[in-house]
Amino acid sequence: MSHDASTENSSDRTQAADGVTRHFAWSNVFVHPDDDPRSGGGFADERTVLVEYLRDQRLTLELKCTGLDAADLARRSVPPSTMSLLGLVRHMAEVERTWFRRRMSGQDVPKIYCTDTDRGGDFDGAVGDPTVVAEAWATWRTECAFTDQYVNDAADLGLVGENGNVLREILVHMIEEYARHNGHADLLRELIDGRVGQ
Repeated sequence: MSHDASTENSSDRTQAADGVTRHFAWSNVFVHPDDDPRSGGGFADERTVLVEYLRDQRLTLELKCTGLDAADLARRSVPPSTMSLLGLVRHMAEVERTWFRRRMSGQDVPKIYCTDTDRGGDFDGAVGDPTVVAEAWATWRTECAFTDQYVNDAADLGLVGENGNVLREILVHMIEEYARHNGHADLLRELIDGRVGQ
């Protein structure tokens, strides 16, 4: 079902004191609620709750990046911060790898972007190059897929990883990490083109 965001009514608009008309409700969403790929809750068991909330947070990050070119994805909208939407994608790929490959699974693999000499490599290297963007999304999806398989294969959420971390706790932490950075993504996207919500 397709929806036309132009069918907003006057309640979707508000005029601020500075004279700028800002849009709310249906006027500026990324997808219509009927077409939203996120699940929105309502699950019976703990594992499904955690897995689906993590999935929804990942989808939110993707939605916030939808429709932007490489330059916009790399834009550092809040100086002097080095944070950008592309940097967030790279950062979350690094976080997924750190917790699930390195700590839970105990794999002896290097970090993806960060080094001892450049601890902020995930953000510092987020430049407006289409090749860098494509690599970031591919790497992020690879790390998410590893996480999903690891969680799926775990006998229960009480599984203790190689570094002593408990799977349940790490899943909650991942949801928290995405939610925190999706708040940053809200502001970064609004500063790029004014899009808000979801």
